[in-house]
Amino acid sequence: MKDRNNRLMTIRRMINSRNISSQEELLDMLRKQGFNMTQATLSRDLKYLKVAKMPDSDRGYIYMLAERNLNKPSGNDDISISGFVSIDFARDMAIMKTLPGHASSIAYAIDNMNSYEVAGTVAGDDTVLVIPRDGVAKKDILNLLKNRISGFNERMKN
Repeated sequence: MKDRNNRLMTIRRMINSRNISSQEELLDMLRKQGFNMTQATLSRDLKYLKVAKMPDSDRGYIYMLAERNLNKPSGNDDISISGFVSIDFARDMAIMKTLPGHASSIAYAIDNMNSYEVAGTVAGDDTVLVIPRDGVAKKDILNLLKNRISGFNERMKN
């Protein structure tokens, strides 16, 4: 049996990448990924992740993560990355380099995203350490930052 963090991350990825219209559909997809769980467990997971049903022209209603729905349309909630220089990873922890004096404001903004993926940050003068939760991969952190920080993708070094 796979652990809860892995299951929650899988649910988040599925909801972000597909238009899922029912718990039965999502439960079937999770079982195909090796998660043996009940509908009640899935319902608790969806509540924990703050998943909502939103109208969809093709499927009636689809599941959507509340943070994605709240932050995308207005664009006003995007984090400013003033001073961001680069990002690197060590064991799935992100090390963000900033201009001197900018690290604490970027760390504060990341902490206040209240995202499941980030357990917390540690800021110095020109460096932010982004500490992921157990089971959260490098690609999950990158996706979070790309989706929630305006201009992050354009400023990221390849």
